[in-house]
Amino acid sequence: MAHAAPAPHLPSTCAGPVPMRPQGGYSVGSLRQVSRRAALTTGLLGLGGLGLGDLLRLRDAQGGETGKPTGTGKTTGHDDTAVIFVWLPGGPPHLETYDMKPDAPAEVRGAFRPIRTNVAGIDVCELLPLHARCADRYSIIRSVTHDFADHGGGHKRFLTGRAPKEPTGFVNDFPMAGSFVSRFRPAGVAGIPGYTALVDAGRQHVDTFSFGAAYLGTSHTPYIVDGDPSTPQFQVPSLSLEERMERRLSDRAGLSASLDRLRREVDAGTSMRAKDDFDARALDMLTSPAAREAFDLSRESNSVRDRYGRHRFGQRALLARRLVEAGSTFVTVVMEHPGGEMPSNCCYNWDSHAVNCHIFDDAKWRMPFYDQAVTALVEDLYARGLDRRVLLVVTGEFGRTPRLENQIGTQTKVHQPGRDHWPGAQSILVSGGGLTMGQVVGSTDARGGYPKDRPLSPNDVWATVYRHLGIDKELAVPDLGGRPMPILPSGEPISELLG
Repeated sequence: MAHAAPAPHLPSTCAGPVPMRPQGGYSVGSLRQVSRRAALTTGLLGLGGLGLGDLLRLRDAQGGETGKPTGTGKTTGHDDTAVIFVWLPGGPPHLETYDMKPDAPAEVRGAFRPIRTNVAGIDVCELLPLHARCADRYSIIRSVTHDFADHGGGHKRFLTGRAPKEPTGFVNDFPMAGSFVSRFRPAGVAGIPGYTALVDAGRQHVDTFSFGAAYLGTSHTPYIVDGDPSTPQFQVPSLSLEERMERRLSDRAGLSASLDRLRREVDAGTSMRAKDDFDARALDMLTSPAAREAFDLSRESNSVRDRYGRHRFGQRALLARRLVEAGSTFVTVVMEHPGGEMPSNCCYNWDSHAVNCHIFDDAKWRMPFYDQAVTALVEDLYARGLDRRVLLVVTGEFGRTPRLENQIGTQTKVHQPGRDHWPGAQSILVSGGGLTMGQVVGSTDARGGYPKDRPLSPNDVWATVYRHLGIDKELAVPDLGGRPMPILPSGEPISELLG
């Protein structure tokens, strides 16, 4: 399958630099570029309050919070459930992870062999030995398929549950699923962010991974925490205020009075109500000891931190567990570069074209970090009694081509194997959520190209997630034009997982 050139937001060459932090703030004209941190920086931290110009600029950029949901659906009372969503940008190779084809020709099966797990009938790649020990605590979905082979289109198609209007680029026309969760299932603990994304430094732009909230408004984009939590220097900027700023923010009554004065200067439109809600939640988090404690990995024992791995993948996964345990509802863990020095024939993320990396050498480098982090999270959720309350989903935007390619690597300058984008089939790991574990759902053909049985779409995965959270997928929210838009236009909870 021919593939489109990687979008600039998603580095795909092994030596390509991580994009630098945006300079000068975000454009007023782009709703989806106003992140929580940007709003916090230009707003609450600017005064002991907000400037009128900031309020008006955000109002112009946001375009307004939409009205109340319509339709026959409703949100039920699953108030303690949560989701950890591990996102693998670039597209992990299903033939090198969870859907191996040892009997296929060499140009399909690749260099690795499957190994047995502790569940009969479930095999995984030999590079995932820790997965083999706990297969009874996860299930693999092998038959998810869609039609968008570009990174941008694949991100938007998977993350929103809708075919994007533009098959490239990362700006959402529709809300990312986490934004719907933010709208209908906010955190139940004051000061704890309900919807968080944990990303690499320089990857905090809301459009880097199509995390935009579209017509739900900027208050339903994730609170983005960038950086490497495995380093001693890691800080959550909004929770690491200077002492003088903490004193200015400690007087809630004074800050509320300042905001009230500003509100009297503008009309009480729906966009302002959304901004007020954003400010209230941001202030709660800034002054909340619960948030500081949830983000403080030093409270974990060395043995637990070592079990997850002292690298970006592992400590980010551990941080996600701490957040859902503290009351967060939806935490996205982005796993791109595991940290440390990257070999020259490897790739920053999971985009394993031959021009980007030697796919087998990249897998040998990357998989031990991934194997350790994911299995530690799976086992920890069960050990702490969170396996019914918390649902873990691990996926990328698509799989990789069944047939290997060989091209000259951009960095290595030698011929090397790789795989292109492939939305025809991908494998997804799920764990917990009170679902039935220790099984494989669906299968692909002999080459791993397309579903052989039980074809599923990303929408079926999201329908399962919404069911776990008690959010009725038939709920409809007006878009910016006032048209009622259901949370999901199609998709059903995956019956095999429901037991």
